[in-house]
Amino acid sequence: MARIRVLTSIAGVGFSWRAGEEIDLPGPEAAKWADGVRAELVRTAPVETPEQPPTAETAARRPRRKTAPRDQS
Repeated sequence: MARIRVLTSIAGVGFSWRAGEEIDLPGPEAAKWADGVRAELVRTAPVETPEQPPTAETAARRPRRKTAPRDQS
């Protein structure tokens, strides 16, 4: 079973759903209704958030090569 949240009121033969109502439906049927216009899927597990904000990645640079002094002739 999957849970959907109805976004617009929907009524048909044998059912009537109001906007904001959460309904349990079999997976394939829930996927048909959850098109982002009529309904959306509801997450049952909490969304994981990182404990610390991500830090910028930096690449290590190679040390400069030592070059031989140029001949000043």
